[in-house]
Amino acid sequence: MGLFDNPFQAATRLSACSCGRHASQGEHERALRLEATAVASQEEARITRVVENGLMRALFPQDRSRRAFLKAVGASTAAAALAQFLPVGMISEVLAQGTGPLEKTDLNVGFIPITCSTPIIMAHPMGFYERQGLNVSVVKTAGWAVIRDMTLNDEYDAAQMLVPMPLAISMGVGSSPVPMAIPAIQNVNGQAITLALKHQDRRDPKDWAGMRFAVPFDYSMHNYLLRYYLAEAGIDPDADVSIRAVPPPEMVANLRADNIDGFLAPDPMNQRAVYDGVGFIHMLSKEMWDGHPCCAFTAKAAFAREAPNTYAALLRAILEASAYASNLDNRPEIAAAIAPSEYLNQPATVVEQVLTGTYADGLGQVQRDPHRIDFTSFPWESFAVWIMTQMKRWGQVSGEIDYQRIAREVYLATDARRLMEEAGLEAPAENSRSFEVMGKTFDPADPEGYLSSFAIRRS
Repeated sequence: MGLFDNPFQAATRLSACSCGRHASQGEHERALRLEATAVASQEEARITRVVENGLMRALFPQDRSRRAFLKAVGASTAAAALAQFLPVGMISEVLAQGTGPLEKTDLNVGFIPITCSTPIIMAHPMGFYERQGLNVSVVKTAGWAVIRDMTLNDEYDAAQMLVPMPLAISMGVGSSPVPMAIPAIQNVNGQAITLALKHQDRRDPKDWAGMRFAVPFDYSMHNYLLRYYLAEAGIDPDADVSIRAVPPPEMVANLRADNIDGFLAPDPMNQRAVYDGVGFIHMLSKEMWDGHPCCAFTAKAAFAREAPNTYAALLRAILEASAYASNLDNRPEIAAAIAPSEYLNQPATVVEQVLTGTYADGLGQVQRDPHRIDFTSFPWESFAVWIMTQMKRWGQVSGEIDYQRIAREVYLATDARRLMEEAGLEAPAENSRSFEVMGKTFDPADPEGYLSSFAIRRS
């Protein structure tokens, strides 16, 4: 009978599928569909875990408080609460709608060569974009105005932006109003005040009258935090000192040339000034406001509507990269990946000192702060409300501002109150959380009261 024992076995084998494991080709195809469904379900579950992990880290930044929460309510209750959490639902909906064929696979994503852009950059050499079927060109860009213009002109499909920029663009401040969306915060902390070495004995900001400072952009947390810090010391940032916008890659050179006395800048500019022996780190921005946002992954709202599958794939890559970067154990590997010239163009040791938080301060000491920079992707409404109070404080906007509406539309913000109630814990009265900036509590429900409390302000 040749290869078969009998005619019945031969007939059965001849009618089997091409792989030889199923009785028929139809059964073979059904098995493939079931396998594809299982793989898709596993992928969706994995993405959900990434998102939930990011939310938990943002809501409970300290490991101790996160463990206490889980112990109090149980893992299943926490998961159920997160499943009903507004941003999880939003992201899950985007991912669910974005499972079809990609509308386009070749994308341009703009970035500034600073460590705040770590998830956007690392997703390129470490394969996060490729795994989503995307061919992404991450485009190093000279400055924030260029980032803004390239995004508005659709030359960039998405971009890293300073967290105030999408608010300003949506409000028509400094440009024509264009609806923008922040689906993910890129990083928190990650800034510092760096001074020239000649100012080692001039550490009290009350003595800084007449000094010249640089910030990356007018609409930046750097500008607002520096102004806040100076004003708290009684220094009028418009009358007593000079503050000008300088692209981050040019800051160290300006410090070396004595064109400025210091800067509040994103890393790795602060660490590079120490590495080059031209400056020292006066203080980390987290010492003013621990957990403050800095940069965001941003796109025009039209992009999400017109290319939902591509948008979802891009967001998946960014979320996965952010989750990977949030693990301190992965930071040395990431530093090596993003240090080369096509990305940050910095010595790997400079980048690693920033990402790991073990760093030389320029004053002969080695400091250790593992949260010098963090990567949490959760956009709180109260971040946006605080930023708008500072825009108004310093005369960038005027008149009536609908703080809550703008924050809700641009920042895709959390419903922290609902989460806490469903978890059986005491919940705040509002959906946004309060926080402290230099020891002063910010209540997002009363932005005008907060604004009027400052002695030094333009409006």
